[in-house]
Amino acid sequence: MKIGELVKRTGVPKETIHFYIREGLLRKPHKSGINTAQYHAGYVDQILLIKGLRDNYHLPIPEIKQIVKNFSKQSPLDKAVAQYQSRFSRPVDRLMTQEIEGKDAFLEATGLGRKWLAKAEEWGVITPDMRDTEPVYSPDDVAIGRLMVDMDDLGFGPKDGHDPEDLKYLAMFVRDDVSKNIRKYYESNLEKLVSKGFAEKAGQFHEVMSLFYFHLYRKFARKTTLELLSSESMEGEKEIQP
Repeated sequence: MKIGELVKRTGVPKETIHFYIREGLLRKPHKSGINTAQYHAGYVDQILLIKGLRDNYHLPIPEIKQIVKNFSKQSPLDKAVAQYQSRFSRPVDRLMTQEIEGKDAFLEATGLGRKWLAKAEEWGVITPDMRDTEPVYSPDDVAIGRLMVDMDDLGFGPKDGHDPEDLKYLAMFVRDDVSKNIRKYYESNLEKLVSKGFAEKAGQFHEVMSLFYFHLYRKFARKTTLELLSSESMEGEKEIQP
């Protein structure tokens, strides 16, 4: 494709693309003429990655260059994950997200349908507090609502054969496990609950454990997916053998 098409597909001006090339973030394209060059589809993915890192994380050029270098060596699965995280897991979103009061405001902020909000509340996945007869949704509820929409957009919704009620059992498991472990620790360390500075450290610990859950799920999900793909590939090879 020519640079005009690349600009259209990425939303990045050609001057910025030329800057990326000069800085070594992108390889020089294949010249098809004196003043024209051809860009393959891989440029789109790389430019969107660089744009996400610049816009969302404000990283310096040398760090982005190293990330792009590592990105080029990743598998298609890892590349898809990296692109998704750079677009949808921005730290600034966490800092800006606040409580949302009212069901209509929540639906507008998340894009979740009214039917699925009712289901999520019934399952205990989204749990608003009531304040002056109005539901108030926490930043975590807002994130969960948006993630439910993302699941559907990615092809893991009811129309794709995925049962959303599985989220109910996941929420029950996590709630029970977290409640059990936190109570076990706090009940044996009650004196710390009233100590100076404990609340700050407790908040940090909860964040560490949240990330622990996140990485555990990601590790096991990736492992299971790769095992299934490997098994399917082996079955396919057996079928085509004479």
